[in-house]
Amino acid sequence: MNINKNDLLSEFNESIKFDYNLKKRNWFNIGGNAKIFYKAENLKELIKFLDLIKNKEKLFILGGGSNTLITDKTYDGIVIKLSNNFNNISLMSEDIIIAGSAVSDKSLSEFAKDNSLGGFEFISCIPGTVGGGIKMNAGCFGREFKDILVSVQAINKSRQVVTIPAKEINFKYRDSGLPNDLIFLSASFKGFRKKSDLIKKEMIELKEKKEKAQPTKIKTSGSTFKNPLGQSDKKVWQLIKFVSKIVLKKTGVKLQKEIKILE
Repeated sequence: MNINKNDLLSEFNESIKFDYNLKKRNWFNIGGNAKIFYKAENLKELIKFLDLIKNKEKLFILGGGSNTLITDKTYDGIVIKLSNNFNNISLMSEDIIIAGSAVSDKSLSEFAKDNSLGGFEFISCIPGTVGGGIKMNAGCFGREFKDILVSVQAINKSRQVVTIPAKEINFKYRDSGLPNDLIFLSASFKGFRKKSDLIKKEMIELKEKKEKAQPTKIKTSGSTFKNPLGQSDKKVWQLIKFVSKIVLKKTGVKLQKEIKILE
């Protein structure tokens, strides 16, 4: 390690853990340890921490842990977790919501409903947080984070707080293209005026649609597989189902029960 442990402990005390087990930090309760685990209490402390480590270690930003698979090997770097102080949400204007990166997707959609803002209904079905949703351009039912994002506020490796307009982000399917060591702090989103009862109705319909297609009584990461791009016009479950038929024909092994969950 290139960083003095005592320096970190003297500055951040309980916010720093060494050789920290990550199993309880993800939905699947799997994985090994992080060489260093840091929970940032606020922006001032986060900047101080980044200034102290001076890019000597690689970083991984851990959100809600709903779409994260963690290796059993020790992560040779620093895992950063943002505290509840990054969990604030408010109206910036009549149709703009600003939310901290630790805000859950469900909380954001509920806040939009309570303020009669449509366009956020789909994220009520997405497990995870705002930061993770932006990072992977999460989406469902034909909509993605890029469709509601106005800008994201983040801190870069130089400890500078920057605002990145959504139009400058090269969003792709389940990818924002933004650097892995860029730490999202908050984001602004734009909706449109809509009666809250209509919003609630749509959220219920989407939830029912999801429950018919995916297991909901257990923790999952949503869809298990990405749909193929540029290779087929079929969904991934359709391709797996097609392959399963070939397997059944050649080996007699039936995979249909597993495929039903994917549908």
